[in-house]
Amino acid sequence: MNNSQLPKVSRIYQNHTLDSTRWDHYTPRAGDIIVTTSYKSGTSWMQDIVLHLIYQGQEIPNLMDVSPWVDARFMMSIEELKQILAQENRRCLKAHIPLDGLPYYPQVKYIVVGRDARDVFMSWWNHYSNYTADAYDALNNIPGRVGPPIPRCPQDIRDYWRTWISKGWFEWESEGYPHSGNMHHTQTWWNYRHLNNILFVHFNDLLENSETEIARVAHFLDIAISDADILAIAESVSLTQTRERVIKAGGELMREIWKGGANTFYYKGTNGRWKDILTAADLELYDKAVARVLSPDCAQWLEKGRSALI
Repeated sequence: MNNSQLPKVSRIYQNHTLDSTRWDHYTPRAGDIIVTTSYKSGTSWMQDIVLHLIYQGQEIPNLMDVSPWVDARFMMSIEELKQILAQENRRCLKAHIPLDGLPYYPQVKYIVVGRDARDVFMSWWNHYSNYTADAYDALNNIPGRVGPPIPRCPQDIRDYWRTWISKGWFEWESEGYPHSGNMHHTQTWWNYRHLNNILFVHFNDLLENSETEIARVAHFLDIAISDADILAIAESVSLTQTRERVIKAGGELMREIWKGGANTFYYKGTNGRWKDILTAADLELYDKAVARVLSPDCAQWLEKGRSALI
């Protein structure tokens, strides 16, 4: 494949939360790992899995100390980011940027985690509706914000759904408001799923077949591991165990951002809660968004995981 067929940055993502230009401070190393997802799709879970694979037999470091969210404009200064990027260990970094805004390097491994958009919405509602005053202040009043401030979350969940599923923050997106596109993110990566350094992992498959998925991730990362160690890691990175580590790692910061602190950030991790909330009319908006944004095979994968591709 010639370079003209490889992904290229064609857009800049900058708003109250994101700044894709922060990746300009990143210099790739062979074997680097970037976990890239839309919001609330299993990002911290996958980061935890990767760190367990990297640090086999060692103490697992604090996730936030070694695996930063690079494109978050509010979490750390550029100098603090550079210090973390200077670590000597194999690096695992986090991104919420679609592939049209994230630099692509053939020597880097990218893990894309996806989840049914309706389940993402339920998790995101819990996240956004519990922002504290400090959270709005951090997003809106830190110097460097591009564009309008983030609006307050609607009080009614279905009011929020109707906006989230039918409006984009960026002019090239049409869902995900007021953050960034959920479906758009996945589709930009799906378009290049044939590249051998991009791996797709689905949230449902992690829930239902964690050992199989961990083995897939290890193989993709060229990490040798025994079946016994895969089982041990699967037990260690259950949603409950990962949740406890995330709470320990970011408890103080999370108390400032969310009512309920880390318990709000890392909520239930369950699927299907939307069935008791969204009406037939709401789901028509979902169907329209799917048809508008996703290719048919990507839509099937987002709803069903790997079983849709067999």
